[in-house]
Amino acid sequence: MSLPSFKRIRRRKILVMKDKYEFDALDNERGAQRKALIYCRVSGKKQVAEGSGLTSQEHRCRQYCAAKQYQVMAVFPDDVSGGGDFMNRKGMVALLQYMDERPLENFIVVFDDLKRYSRDIEFYHRLRRHMEARGATPECLNFNFENSPEGKLKESITVAAGEYERESSARQNWQKSIARLEQGYCVQAIPPVGYRYEVGKGGGKVLVQDEPYASIVREALEGYATGRLGSQSEVKRFLENKPEFPKRGKNGTITQQSVVLMLRRHLYAGLIDGRAWGVPIREGKHEGLISVATFERIQQRLNGGVYAPARKDIGADFPLRGAVCCAKCETPLTAGWSKGKRKKYPYYFCRKKSCEFYGKTIARSKIEDEFATLLSALQPTNNLIEMAAAMFRDCWNARREQAATVGKAIKREAAEAEKQIEKLLDAVVEATNPRVISAYENRIEKLERKRLALHEKERELATPSYNFDDLFEHAIRFLSSPAKLWNTQRFLLQRLVLRLTFAEHLHYCRESGFRTPQTTIPFAFVSSEKMAKNMVPRERIELSASPLPRVRSTTELPRPTKNGDIARPAP
Repeated sequence: MSLPSFKRIRRRKILVMKDKYEFDALDNERGAQRKALIYCRVSGKKQVAEGSGLTSQEHRCRQYCAAKQYQVMAVFPDDVSGGGDFMNRKGMVALLQYMDERPLENFIVVFDDLKRYSRDIEFYHRLRRHMEARGATPECLNFNFENSPEGKLKESITVAAGEYERESSARQNWQKSIARLEQGYCVQAIPPVGYRYEVGKGGGKVLVQDEPYASIVREALEGYATGRLGSQSEVKRFLENKPEFPKRGKNGTITQQSVVLMLRRHLYAGLIDGRAWGVPIREGKHEGLISVATFERIQQRLNGGVYAPARKDIGADFPLRGAVCCAKCETPLTAGWSKGKRKKYPYYFCRKKSCEFYGKTIARSKIEDEFATLLSALQPTNNLIEMAAAMFRDCWNARREQAATVGKAIKREAAEAEKQIEKLLDAVVEATNPRVISAYENRIEKLERKRLALHEKERELATPSYNFDDLFEHAIRFLSSPAKLWNTQRFLLQRLVLRLTFAEHLHYCRESGFRTPQTTIPFAFVSSEKMAKNMVPRERIELSASPLPRVRSTTELPRPTKNGDIARPAP
């Protein structure tokens, strides 16, 4: 906000000079009190919330004014740093405007310490000239102003010492922050959602997981990485449906920017991103909420797709919206409420004008009941579920046996990445072209992230986080009864069922109903009758050189004849 120039202020002062002198003489005869303005300042909002600096300064200044018999007219607080332009301080701007609105008054500006006034020598003298142009007299509790060459020298030295102290402190904080980043510690003043600070064993603050927020963030990130939450909009809705999750948007919502920042944040993968401080990405001392591999999948999804804003009309009222398309024109059906005589009725309908079914409504109860029937028909038998579980367990065991070999290969690849990083670091030292240096640094950053991901994968292979039963329990529960999840009427679970069950849009004809759906691979696998016919029981397979007693193969089992009798094989 701009203020009047010095010339305009002086001109206005000259115009009222006679009247001012007359009022001053009259005030002196009456013994009127001089009017004072108090200015208080602390270096940040944190000191306002946690400390009592402003109230203490105001209390001391009021005591000073009472001793001097000054009349306190107003108090102007600030909560910004002492460096930089004083015009960026709301309290100081308000103080100057207060004096501009009262040109006949010569105020005394009282403050606690010279450092509270300014710790930048250039802006300090500019502020002093602004005060002099308005006829204001500064008075400080810890400094005596003297209008003499010695007094001005002392004043300049005191302000210069404050500026040196401020810049020296800022330099020390910068160096300490860089050192903490290089050691793998976070230096953000406010930790991200899901973490909080605790004092570590060796001193200093360390990030630790903060429940229940950490579990919510982990579920959201892993859901987006795996595709369970198909878009940023679904991540946003997922977080908004968690009552305990902090919401900073209007009406209890979460901003889209907060979702993007969460998906981009390296801290959640156990990494420290100090590039703004000149420190490359490195492994942090805190425990990540997700793995580096999961974080990389999130970045690939973010970089590979386009942002789609959240649609307000997709919700629990019409869970099939966007998943079912018209069988005639293959356009996704839209939905809405139609107003009747007494109430509104929900319908689905085709929105393509060239389609013969354009605008013809389908009652929501009709299409959703038919979908529930379709979903129930996909439920496999218990025999198929048990057979699939046995096959999955065999695959799991085979992969575990291969883990040692894969671990050695990963270790060699990580060692090769470290060699490449060392070569690039040597090349950076010798390079002089800024563009070449920037290209080297980008390459080093990618290799460093690759190396961290490889080390993490190596640790996971050595000590897996989950066993087969824990992982398969949830999968088999879904495969055996997707209709149960659908019937919970929870919107996010219903969208999950649609995404995991069907490989493409469902086609619905207004006259004949749903067409044969294209299911995903797991459902196509466990629901296939051919699989049961072609599978050979494991206990019937014989080994050619087995030392165990011979067991008959499948071809030697009793088979029914044409007349229904059992044909026994030859001994």
